[in-house]
Amino acid sequence: MTREKKKQPEFRQITVMVLISLFQLICAAFVITREKEINENYIFIFFGYIAFEWLYMMFNVIITGNDYFELEAIAFFLSGIGLTVCATFSEAYAIKQLVAIGLGLIAYLAITLLIRDVRFAGMLRYPAAIGSLILLAINIALAKVTNGALNWIDFGLFSIQPSEIVKVAFVLVGAASLDRLLSNTSLTKYILFSLACVGFLFLMRDFGTALIFFFTFILIAYMRSGDIKTIAIICAGALLGAALIVAFKPYVANRFAAYRHIWENMDTIGYQQTRVLIYSSSGGLFGLGIGEGKLRNVFAASTDLVFGVICEEMGMITGIAVLIAFACIGIFAVKAAKSSASSFYAIAAVASAGMLIFQLSLNVFGITDLLPLTGVTLPFISRGGSSMICSWGLLAYIRAAGAPFKMPAPDVVISSKRKRGGRAA
Repeated sequence: MTREKKKQPEFRQITVMVLISLFQLICAAFVITREKEINENYIFIFFGYIAFEWLYMMFNVIITGNDYFELEAIAFFLSGIGLTVCATFSEAYAIKQLVAIGLGLIAYLAITLLIRDVRFAGMLRYPAAIGSLILLAINIALAKVTNGALNWIDFGLFSIQPSEIVKVAFVLVGAASLDRLLSNTSLTKYILFSLACVGFLFLMRDFGTALIFFFTFILIAYMRSGDIKTIAIICAGALLGAALIVAFKPYVANRFAAYRHIWENMDTIGYQQTRVLIYSSSGGLFGLGIGEGKLRNVFAASTDLVFGVICEEMGMITGIAVLIAFACIGIFAVKAAKSSASSFYAIAAVASAGMLIFQLSLNVFGITDLLPLTGVTLPFISRGGSSMICSWGLLAYIRAAGAPFKMPAPDVVISSKRKRGGRAA
């Protein structure tokens, strides 16, 4: 007598969307009724966003027959929180954030289509690598120092952060280069590309993003080789290089002088972290109310410190929900990588999820003084178009790993019996 295979629980799209929409309606009600006079523009912004989510889901189900909606639901939930926070600061912020979400979704769909074919995705790695280096070089040439870093190019009506866009290309180049490692040439080229990217970021004094790139490089290299010793040597070399930089460039160490000393300097270099800890804890489990917190008056409240604003105004329960949402993205990526038909998708999915979660960790642990404050944004939530587009773009790699439409070449199919040549996931 054979045992029946246990059926996997189905993702209930309607139920999840109803819950997300109810949460967003509550957030909208708080924002709309904050002022004495109701701002009709906020009604259009929030109800338009909710309607767009439902239209997107119904399009997937009815038109394409695609029942995969878990990742999009998580992204819409997180993006909705970011939209709410931006709306409490100003109507202009809310409109820009809404446009950024739309552009992010377009990037998500475009990347998903571009990497449907593994061979075509492999062909894209050279244009992506060259374009990334050119973009970073232009950044250094045109950008002006903003908050101590050269990471923004201002075009007047809008500005972009090239390093965020390069994150998407960095994963593509790494996954495509190491998909079929037939010689040391591909690995050498990717190492040189990675060193160039990190070098540009150090010249831009964007040390948080440089650390994210290095972590992603280590993750991709480990997935392809599975050699801990080699990874340890690379990390040791990186630490030595960092020590030399600190020795010859003292201003680098000054950027992290407040670490573990915030309470001794709570009115100077530790001002942001101490206020995050004080105000976020005062919100309790359910928060003080959307738009009613004090942390919003601190510099970078809608960008670097946005997690503290969420905890203070929406409560610790919402902050925990945000962390769980990112954990779900990581779990989905690992599961998708195990069943993906190509090592390209497996590497890209895990690298993208790792990049998002590592950036989340730098943001949350940085503002709470568990790690040095690096000034990186919170994916999907922090105000900023470049960050939003990057977050949705990285999500496309995770979706591609679990999507049923791709037709990889037979020679790149991952075999569960293969043990030689390193691990692919």
